[in-house]
Amino acid sequence: MSTDTDATPISDTPPGSPWSERLWSISRHDLPASIVVFLVALPLSLGIAIASDAPIAAGLIAAAVGGIVVGFLGGSPMQVSGPAAGLTVVVAEIIHQFGWQTTCFITAAAGLLQIVFGMSRIARAALAIAPVVVHAMLAGIGVTIALQQMHVLLGGASRSSAFENITELPGQLLNPHGDDFVIGLIVIGIIVAWPRVPDKVRLIPGPLVAVLAGTVLSLVLPGNPDRIKLDSSLFDAIGLPALPSGNWGGVAPAVLTIALIASVESLLSAVAVDKLHTGGRTDFDRELLAQGAANMTSGMLGGLPITGVIVRSSTNVAAGARTRASTILHGVWILVFSIALVGVVQQVPKSALAGLLIVVGVQLVKLAHIQLAHRTGDLAVYAVTMVSVVFLNLLEGVLLGLAMAFAMLLWRVVKVSVQATPVAGTDRWIVRVDGTCTFLALPKLTKELATVPAGTDVLVELTVDFLDHAGYEAIHDWARQHESTGGNVE
Repeated sequence: MSTDTDATPISDTPPGSPWSERLWSISRHDLPASIVVFLVALPLSLGIAIASDAPIAAGLIAAAVGGIVVGFLGGSPMQVSGPAAGLTVVVAEIIHQFGWQTTCFITAAAGLLQIVFGMSRIARAALAIAPVVVHAMLAGIGVTIALQQMHVLLGGASRSSAFENITELPGQLLNPHGDDFVIGLIVIGIIVAWPRVPDKVRLIPGPLVAVLAGTVLSLVLPGNPDRIKLDSSLFDAIGLPALPSGNWGGVAPAVLTIALIASVESLLSAVAVDKLHTGGRTDFDRELLAQGAANMTSGMLGGLPITGVIVRSSTNVAAGARTRASTILHGVWILVFSIALVGVVQQVPKSALAGLLIVVGVQLVKLAHIQLAHRTGDLAVYAVTMVSVVFLNLLEGVLLGLAMAFAMLLWRVVKVSVQATPVAGTDRWIVRVDGTCTFLALPKLTKELATVPAGTDVLVELTVDFLDHAGYEAIHDWARQHESTGGNVE
């Protein structure tokens, strides 16, 4: 007679040896998850390359390197790395200023700097940046991407600055290319509606379905929409970076900018991913070393800069990944696809990827972050950072945001509220001191205390987070003097 144990499906029963158990776990959990992450990463990598004005193959190289190199070396086993929307603006500026091959050198040099950061064990220091500045930076990047890609969606070309993108958008809206516009709108509609489809259907990534639908539609619609162009195979696209011919004074800030932004974004993403699973926590220094190694590799091969990406990482966890094998395999699938199916990539219309990028850009502006900034009194910091990122550049926007955040912190440190009021119907007075009572508050403190009539009973309420020696002495000296006039101080 068979028992319940005998009836257990073979596929659900792991073999006995450690290696067999590991292979069984990978095949059952990590392999399916890697395919899902690959399907999400592929269209995003292509789109980010286009948004960065980089060669299309550079996005695929970075995605493969991010998956394989960071997958093997990283300190966050569930995090998936690759080209990220957070660097599109700064990469596009660097390409425009130095050219593509020098940009690859800057990427490799930024990777080397990240390795120095990791060896110096300062990874956690990057997490000290005010979250509101990071949120606003991402929002500014999202607005910039959406403004750029609106022109591509309408059949035109993105402009070199946000101001030009805004001022020339009305004219582009009056003269759209019908086929590009329709394809882009359908892509946007599918991605927006995808969370509402049945759960079984939603196992297929919405961005992939949207881009595939847009590609098929472009083949049957009349007209000739602009498509992705790959000038050569992935292997032909691999090339050594070139040293800058001059302007080393501009190269150094570019290296530092990419290294800092890539490090902060990767570490913040790792923190977010740790909250999504119950496995091991991130080794931040090791993760930074791995990100640096990946950026050095990507730059040397002709790829885009790499960071940890929360969209791919959260997809990885949600798809059931258990180990870093899923991250590594997703990079392998991108590599295989890039070599064997180049012809498929060249059928994708640019307007389909523009629709995808517009959604990605809009999603970077999170209402929850704006509401949080409003509740915490940091809305001015958020606004200054976002507007500066959009209309100046990423580095200046972040620096202005940090300066604004520091100024707000300084204001809160020196801010104190002192109120001396009589109690209605009595001869008593109440003095309320709220905030940070330091020597900087002495003018306001002594002014209010002087309004209390001599000989009255006074209750002093101190609701302070810090009281320095000068503030303490000022209050007690006044209390002794007031009591000498016949009053009472509690």
